[in-house]
Amino acid sequence: MKYSFILLFMLIATTVSAQENLQKGAKASEAKKSFQTVKELPITSVKNQYRSGTCWDYATLGYFESEILRKTGKTYDLCEMFVVNKDYMDCATHYVRMHGFSQISEGGSCDDVLEVIRQHGICPEDAMPAPGSLTGDSLANFKVFFPELEKTISGIVRKDAKEPLPHWQDSVQTVIEKYVGRCPESFVYEGKTYTPKSFAESLGLDLDDYVSLTSYTHHPFNQWFVIEAPYKWRLKPSYNIPIEQLMDILDKALDAGYTVAWGGDVSGDFTRTGLAMLPEGVTPTQEMRQEQWNDWRFTYDHVMLIYGKAIDEQGKPYYMVKNSWGEYGLYKGIWYMSRDYMTLNTTYLFLNRHALPNAIK
Repeated sequence: MKYSFILLFMLIATTVSAQENLQKGAKASEAKKSFQTVKELPITSVKNQYRSGTCWDYATLGYFESEILRKTGKTYDLCEMFVVNKDYMDCATHYVRMHGFSQISEGGSCDDVLEVIRQHGICPEDAMPAPGSLTGDSLANFKVFFPELEKTISGIVRKDAKEPLPHWQDSVQTVIEKYVGRCPESFVYEGKTYTPKSFAESLGLDLDDYVSLTSYTHHPFNQWFVIEAPYKWRLKPSYNIPIEQLMDILDKALDAGYTVAWGGDVSGDFTRTGLAMLPEGVTPTQEMRQEQWNDWRFTYDHVMLIYGKAIDEQGKPYYMVKNSWGEYGLYKGIWYMSRDYMTLNTTYLFLNRHALPNAIK
C-alpha cells in the first residue's frame, strides 16, 4: 500500500511537471511569434467575463459596439448584465413553454443579444450595478448565482404537473436581480433621459441587418437551418453554405470594413495565451468539419469578435480576434487565430448582411 501511494504520488508529480513544461514551452514558442497587421478595424476595449459563462454576451455587445463605431464614429460601453437579466428570464420562459424539455445554461449565442435588444432595448454599463458588486466581487461571478437560478427554474415544472408553479416569474426575477441587479426603467446618459428601448433606437443600428451563416453537410447548402447546439436554445436559423464560401465572405467582410462575431470551438488547439492554430500538416476540409461535429470532438463553446487580419513570419494568414477574458495573455486579450483553425473550428459567423456578396444577399 505504501509503495502504491509513492508510485501514485510520483505519477501525479510527473504529470503536473509535464503540464508545466508544456505550458512554459507554449509560452516560449508564442513569445517568439510575431505578426504583421494586414487589416485592423476599430473596436472598443477588451472586457472580462470573469467567472461567468457569458462570452456570447460580451462578444456580441462588443460586436455591436464596433458596428456603432463603424456607422457613427461614437464609442459606447453597453451593459452585459442588462442582457443577462433579460436573457435568463427569456430562457426560463422558453423552458416553461417547452414543459421542461429545454436547456438551462449560462451559455448562449449572438442571437440572444440581438433578440434582447430588439425586445427589451439596452442601457449603458453604468446604468446598472457593476458586475459582481452585489455579491462583493469585482467582476461577474456566477458560481453561486447560476446554480441557484437553475434550481429555481427547474423547480417550476414539477413531474406530472398539469401547470407550472404559480407566479414563477417573480421567483426567477428575484434570483436574477439579487445577483446582477434590476434593469432600469429609465436613465440619464450624456444629459438626456432614455428608456432602454429609446436608447437602443438612438444607437443607429438596424437590427434587421444581422444574419448568421454556417457550413455543415447534414443539411442542404443554400438553405436555412437551426444549428443543433445546446446553447442555441432560441432556435434561430443560420444560412448554410460551403466552408470555402464562408471563409471568402469573412475575408471580404473584413476588407470592406465590417467586423464579424464568431461562434466556434476552443477546446482543441486554442492556447490560453493568445494563439489558435492547427498542428503542422493538418489541412481542414468540409468532410473533416462534419466528422468532428458528428462525433462531438468539435463543439460550440465560445464566442469572440473578429476585427482584423495579419500574417506571421512565414506569411501564413491569421485573424485578429478580441476575446472576453480581460487583458490576458501575450497579446493583452487579443488572439491570433490561423485561417486553417478558423476554417475547421467555426460553428457560425454573425455579421451585417450588407457585408455579403449580392448573390447571398
